Amino acid sequence: MQHLYKLLNTENSELAKILRFNLYGLTATLTKAHQEYPLDSGIGICEELLQELDHLLQPIPVIAEKPQSTNELKLLKLKEAFNYDPELNYYLGNSHIHSQTDAEIWNEIHRKLLRVPEDLATSWRQMALKLAEELGAIADNKNLYELPFVRDEIIYPGLSGTVKVKGLCLSQKALANSGIAQTHLSENLHLIAGFLLLYIKFIEIEPDLHHALKSVFSFDVISLYSKSEQRNQYIDALSDRFHRTQKSDQNTDTVLNLCAWIDMDEAIHSLVFIPPAERYSWWGKLQKESRRLLRKAADKAIKVGNEVRLKQLSGLYADVCEFSKDDLQLDCGGNPGEVLTCLRVYARINQQEYPGRVIFRTLR
Repeated sequence: MQHLYKLLNTENSELAKILRFNLYGLTATLTKAHQEYPLDSGIGICEELLQELDHLLQPIPVIAEKPQSTNELKLLKLKEAFNYDPELNYYLGNSHIHSQTDAEIWNEIHRKLLRVPEDLATSWRQMALKLAEELGAIADNKNLYELPFVRDEIIYPGLSGTVKVKGLCLSQKALANSGIAQTHLSENLHLIAGFLLLYIKFIEIEPDLHHALKSVFSFDVISLYSKSEQRNQYIDALSDRFHRTQKSDQNTDTVLNLCAWIDMDEAIHSLVFIPPAERYSWWGKLQKESRRLLRKAADKAIKVGNEVRLKQLSGLYADVCEFSKDDLQLDCGGNPGEVLTCLRVYARINQQEYPGRVIFRTLR
């Protein structure tokens, strides 16, 4: 697998392209066979092989610098410690770091920490910085890659000194310079515009992102890196729902407005990792900001006499499956039989039911 990974990520190589295309074909063939022969004796090994192939086909992150040999890597110990931490593996599904430079290692580790519980992420950030400082590097809060959003926030610092690497931050200035007209947006729509631009930029730098938006593809959780057509369709759907929400916000029909917000919230929560980020992680808390806006739209509808019930589906899948439809299942993350993430809330509006949608962990 080591040599496969090296060849796949060799720049300007026709051999790398041929290998990647063939691995995509093998993945598609095995996925189809997995669906058609669910009782085959090799089903378990097939699933493990598909996970390995998916990992192989992940890219080297774009925040990168020139390759280094193993002997030159200053953060090699940090990389190895991260890869073999059982607690991290529980939340990340054995998603190992394969980065080949110190800059890539720093960025990949910190982006993965955005998906685990905040207390675990905090302890790992502290340990990573301590190790970097022992090597002669210092935290750099100015050398940052900016992501557009409605607030300024340092997501994680860069490094200067013996290791030079950009960190990551949210930036109001980047949002203001994005080109989206925000003059007449309400506070709520301003936040949704922030999500739209943040997601587009985050997709550019994070190869582990997938989507599970039913209107784009309803049968699986799809990699946005390996499926460029799906990536474009997801971004188009997200933009379309933003504009529909913006239009409905000017409508006096609060039910239509609420339905538009439910669709928008679904699109936001359908940008996922495998396994999905833990609900008390940085990523989980970010997405909860959308759910708070959805609650405001529901309250607005209730105030004018509508009966509204929204239910975020969580816990045991057996307890909530009656409220959902077209759910997706994974064999990693969380505990068997549990909901991993609620993609779409269940809604009951004036006696009309609107099923929710979840990703859950299989019992196997």
